[in-house]
Amino acid sequence: MNTVMRTLTSVSIMMMCPTLIASLFGMNLVNGMETTTWGFVFAMVLSVAVSVVAWLIFRHKRLV
Repeated sequence: MNTVMRTLTSVSIMMMCPTLIASLFGMNLVNGMETTTWGFVFAMVLSVAVSVVAWLIFRHKRLV
């Protein structure tokens, strides 16, 4: 039970990172990327990069 809960918590944290980034870039505030063509691509790459880094950290600590 402890291992399952630890794994599920780690996975939920990894999935929370792209959601947080998308919600920050999706707000109706001026953040400088509304007029650029690469704003969406930047947000997607940042989301994937943060998720991969989180996965690597959890994998190194043997939480996943």
